[in-house]
Amino acid sequence: MPAKSYPYLREGVDYQAFKFPPEVNRVESRRVKTTPDEEARVARLMKEHLMISLHDHPTLVPENIMELPELIRQGRDFTGYQGLKASGLHVVFDNMLDGTSMITSQSGWKWHDVLYDLGMRLCDFAHNHAAVRVVRRIDDMYLAEEQGQVGIVMSVEAATPIENEVDRIDILYGLGVRCMGLVYSESNALGGGLKEARDGGLSQLGRQAVRRMNQLGLAIDVSHTGDQTALDAIELSEQPVLITHAGARALWDTPRMKPDDVIKTCAEKGGVFGIEAAPHTTLTERHKAHSLEGYMEHFEYVANLVGLDHVAFGPDTLFGDHAGLHHVFSRAMSISSAQTGPEFPVVDYVDGLENPAEYPNIIRWLVTHGYSDEDIVKVAGGNILRVLEKIWV
Repeated sequence: MPAKSYPYLREGVDYQAFKFPPEVNRVESRRVKTTPDEEARVARLMKEHLMISLHDHPTLVPENIMELPELIRQGRDFTGYQGLKASGLHVVFDNMLDGTSMITSQSGWKWHDVLYDLGMRLCDFAHNHAAVRVVRRIDDMYLAEEQGQVGIVMSVEAATPIENEVDRIDILYGLGVRCMGLVYSESNALGGGLKEARDGGLSQLGRQAVRRMNQLGLAIDVSHTGDQTALDAIELSEQPVLITHAGARALWDTPRMKPDDVIKTCAEKGGVFGIEAAPHTTLTERHKAHSLEGYMEHFEYVANLVGLDHVAFGPDTLFGDHAGLHHVFSRAMSISSAQTGPEFPVVDYVDGLENPAEYPNIIRWLVTHGYSDEDIVKVAGGNILRVLEKIWV
């Protein structure tokens, strides 16, 4: 029987029923064309080597996007188990929705909301143990692959909910969190966010948080921080720092993208840069209509800048109407203000990388563009594994 969210509950009785869209082939997203030999190579690579998404939200958005607030108020994020299976991914850094107040109000991320999200998702995963395995150490990734599961790395996009209590980081680690952003787009007590006109850098509390995350073996993510805060965190950290989902500002001049100096500093300290694919983020002058081609242009720019050893993929996609989600919640999610810059056409989905199930298109693109098996294995998961072996203690 296929995995289903909250299988122990009765739909329409224990929780309100929602109509969900198909997890696979919801729209006519373009598949990268391959020859039979190339497709066989793609299948072999994805079978023989760990495929890792450094940042995604494998949750399922209701068919009517306006129903989402009601679903959130119930506190139940539904996982796209069918889509995850179709993705060929072995491991996904799952960032959930990270606190209902982030979506439903402007009051910031609440501690109790994040605990609620974590606990609810962990309960669902516990009742779908044949489909997923929560990853707490490197060995769990290989165990998930061996047993036909998808490994889930519990992640939180911002440390905002710890407020001024550094010990709360220990609690999140104890609950299974293995990757955490320092700041979402708005500044918090730890440092500056990318939404701000001025970034004062890492605060004293932020410095304490970086040290504690190093002590715990918790991966630090600076995707949503301001530039100076990112540089401060990378310099201070004794372990490599991740940029799990972003793009190159040199290609698309918005605060959501990272400048060359941040990308280079991250790589020089041994970190990895994951390429972002949320709608209307990794655009380029050549590909203003967001698509896989523009996404891979960012990949190649970063790879040429710092080398293939420091690039990976963090698509930041979900199942359902991804573009609709961003339109409805753009203010609360700090998207509109972080995308000031060149004008671009609005798209209904990112053609070729609409949801996590389309991850194989990335491998197809690499195969059809002449990348070697060794290089594909690096960027599809090997680089992430190498860095996590240093971070996770």
